[in-house]
Amino acid sequence: MLQTLLYGILGLVFTAAILHTIARIIRQTYKFPIPAFLVAFIDNPLRRRIQPPAETAVRNGIQPGMTVLEVGPGSGTYTIAAARRVGDKGKVVAVDIEPKNIERVQRRARAEGITNLEARVADVYDLPFPDGTFDAAYLLAVIGEIPDPVRAMKEIRRVLSRAGTLAFGELFPDPDYPRAGTLIRMARAAGFRLKRRTGNFFYYTVIFEKDAE
Repeated sequence: MLQTLLYGILGLVFTAAILHTIARIIRQTYKFPIPAFLVAFIDNPLRRRIQPPAETAVRNGIQPGMTVLEVGPGSGTYTIAAARRVGDKGKVVAVDIEPKNIERVQRRARAEGITNLEARVADVYDLPFPDGTFDAAYLLAVIGEIPDPVRAMKEIRRVLSRAGTLAFGELFPDPDYPRAGTLIRMARAAGFRLKRRTGNFFYYTVIFEKDAE
């Protein structure tokens, strides 16, 4: 009985590993935003345990009073936490190319009484904001979905203030997961330098600041 159970567990682990590998191969070949109907599955208890929303806002370097940009808010769990972190004197602007995701975040903000959050449809390659608008920007398990990440980072750099920071949070189970070293090299190519790195191989946060002009 115990042997059968063990074989069953090993079989599930092996199957999960194979499916994850296949998903990574597909996602490396075809870069596209996660479909809106799958967003709810990403916001799950396991992820919130590894990336607690309130703690993640702190990890991302967000401080009270900041004006913050989030790219790819998904269901809005981390967007709401960031808005609470910046407080009444701050503001969070969330952008996504998928209108349904933006509608979801807007509904959630209204339901939870969050008034310092703006969610709008926008292209990360052409952000509708003046230079130097934001004190900080962050992407959580999103950069791997963007076909040209360096181009996106350069555009985010444009809308950051001189002292602005750009944070990424990544989880290994994500099929789009990039290694930290890869992300650091891309950020350097976009004009950033590493400010802080926390976590481990399976989940990490990296924060960048603008390189010298």
